[in-house]
Amino acid sequence: MADGEATLRRRKALRRGSRAEYIAAIFLMLKGYRILAMRYKTKLGEIDIIARKGDLSVFVEVKARADEMGAVDAVSYASQKRIRAASDLWLARQRDYARLSQRYDIVAILPGKLPRHFPDAF
Repeated sequence: MADGEATLRRRKALRRGSRAEYIAAIFLMLKGYRILAMRYKTKLGEIDIIARKGDLSVFVEVKARADEMGAVDAVSYASQKRIRAASDLWLARQRDYARLSQRYDIVAILPGKLPRHFPDAF
């Protein structure tokens, strides 16, 4: 495969991922969540969406896949560890962190369907 072809594939994947994250954020807002950050990056990992509902901080991994189980299965144990590590850094920077509870969700973006939210997925 030529370098140009690989670059084009990467760009398409990034666009698809950005679009999926945007759709997931809108979906979560419609469900009453407040979006605090998108693509939150730390040296330990990245969190697609950080949302809050009351005292609950929700760290969301977004996956665009053909089916729900493919999306859930795509979040590996290593990914979960990185997301948890990044969320610990984010929580430590919050003034009210002592009263916050946390949860790790997955939002599956499926072709031709409404997004599917898996609360407390890992």
